[in-house]
Amino acid sequence: MVKILFVCLGNICRSPAAEGIFRALANAAGLADRIEIDSAGTSGWNICRPPDPRAQAAIRRRGIDISGLRARRTCSADFHRFDYLVAMDAANLLALSAACPAATEDRLHLLLDFAPETGCRDVPDPYYGGPEGFETMLNLIEAGAAGLLLAIRTRHFPNDRSDAAAAEV
Repeated sequence: MVKILFVCLGNICRSPAAEGIFRALANAAGLADRIEIDSAGTSGWNICRPPDPRAQAAIRRRGIDISGLRARRTCSADFHRFDYLVAMDAANLLALSAACPAATEDRLHLLLDFAPETGCRDVPDPYYGGPEGFETMLNLIEAGAAGLLLAIRTRHFPNDRSDAAAAEV
């Protein structure tokens, strides 16, 4: 089982969207039973709150429901539980790095490092902007999630190509 944690600041916009998008991609690729997916925030501001209604509406238009998710804060156990801790931006990667125990640094990643074709390193936080920010966020997350799934398939499931086309969605 490969375990992935998506991380942003408050866990109400970017990281729950990434969780939902990646879950949909893993399901389409036939890997849902082999990949565990979660999300969390580096701050504790929104603990137990559902995703932002604007994020929910934007991702619902793409056929994904994240309404059942609830925000949580990252904790020390996450660094040992998850194989990939995937930050949405450099600031959250830095926060993860500061809390990261020795010998687990290789688990930390930026989502958009898996999508160099975007020309971006950070998924911008859409919280204080308008609807276009949520669409930009989702477009970038979709690109990063597709690249991450390809990297995971290559590394962890190299002989399982039963639905390789689904990984390229």
